Amino acid sequence: MKYISTRGQAPKLSFEEALLAGLATDGGLYVPESWPRLSEAMIKSFVGMPFQQVAVEVLHPFMGEDVPRERLQAMVEEAYATFSEDEIAPLTDMGDGQYFLELYHGPTLAFKDVAMQLLARLMDDALIRRGTRATIVGATSGDTGGAAIEAFRGREAADVFILFPQGRVSDVQRKQMTTPNDPNVHTLAVEGTFDDCQALVKEMFTDVAFRQDMSLAGVNSINWARVMAQITYYFTAAAKLGAPETPVAFSVPTGNFGDIFAGYVAAQMGLPVAQLMIATNVNDILARTLDSGAYETGEVVATSSPSMDIQVSSNFERLLFELSGRDAGRVRGLMGSLKQSGRFELSERELHLMRALFAAKRVDADETLTTMRDVLAQNGFQIDPHSAIGVAAAKSAVVAEDVPMVTLATAHPAKFPKAVQEAYQADPDTPQRVVDMLELPEKFTPVANNLADVQALIREKARVG
Repeated sequence: MKYISTRGQAPKLSFEEALLAGLATDGGLYVPESWPRLSEAMIKSFVGMPFQQVAVEVLHPFMGEDVPRERLQAMVEEAYATFSEDEIAPLTDMGDGQYFLELYHGPTLAFKDVAMQLLARLMDDALIRRGTRATIVGATSGDTGGAAIEAFRGREAADVFILFPQGRVSDVQRKQMTTPNDPNVHTLAVEGTFDDCQALVKEMFTDVAFRQDMSLAGVNSINWARVMAQITYYFTAAAKLGAPETPVAFSVPTGNFGDIFAGYVAAQMGLPVAQLMIATNVNDILARTLDSGAYETGEVVATSSPSMDIQVSSNFERLLFELSGRDAGRVRGLMGSLKQSGRFELSERELHLMRALFAAKRVDADETLTTMRDVLAQNGFQIDPHSAIGVAAAKSAVVAEDVPMVTLATAHPAKFPKAVQEAYQADPDTPQRVVDMLELPEKFTPVANNLADVQALIREKARVG
């Protein structure tokens, strides 16, 4: 399997090369040269199969000879041994054709663990075999940072630098990033928004000299392996609900578009996906795009669902590549317009293709709180605000009556105690390891929203270059 850039001006890479590169040298994102397909018989066999085995069957076609099946199996088993539930991604029936896919049973209580725990092992394995080191740089709106640090902390082959927007993540999210004291972990609090952090990371990757000097590697969802690892739970959930005979719809709390793009990939692989609902908070650029065809950035509004406080959804570029018929020139033009004017417009054909599979729903603060309360009253458990947005969007979806709707529950409510307290007038049921973590001292470095300052800091602390 070879990987190509969405902007068409970077060399084709193998899976392992794309894994270590993260962002393409032309500023684009890597995607497989073609989509592998799974047979209906294979999908049917996933019923009752352990999550780990499904992961091997779904993911191995993307890796080719770079990662032998036996080595992948071992890394998968090790990655998901860190989860508190044997099932990894349990599915809860909420009644009326609605289902809740619990993706928060990993070490940092967020869906990012499903991908990050595997990504760390894939990357560590590749670096050790090559006898090289990497400087991992990532931006986070809250969950990616904690998941990356937890997955890479203490690993000898990599130093980790995570940029987060100061004051725009929850206390639990921040402390998951700032309490590890491993020497290879560096947390940078940026004076700005997540979009600012993300832009700094992209600029570092497009600075060829800095990228080479520091041996940069990325773990944001700009890294194909992050998106790839998230495909698995679409298959496990759908198989439980009757796929491939029964189509299944999914509602996905959406910020950077990586998790929902994994659902798109699952559909390309043969999973009968009836609809992908883009569930968004008031930072609703994707909902506005689907409504009007115009992708236009605005000011980021701070909300109780901070992981979705994003205006520039990086992985939307991967979908643009698909909608345009894999026309890299078209993607370069759209991305150029975005950089120059903060907007671009989809063609009628592109918009039609997007609407054929995707829907979107904007959920405001009041509806988020109401949904959190309704789920407790009707189903007997607390949910976090991101998952609540997914549930609210799911209930607004227009799908056939016999199509089950699965909401991806992206975080444990303990990660957002202020929002839980406001919704329920009660504290979340917090795992003891989180309670213990909150008492630990923090270690982070404040830094200006300035590329030169960030690069200087990384040059000073990284163990390469």
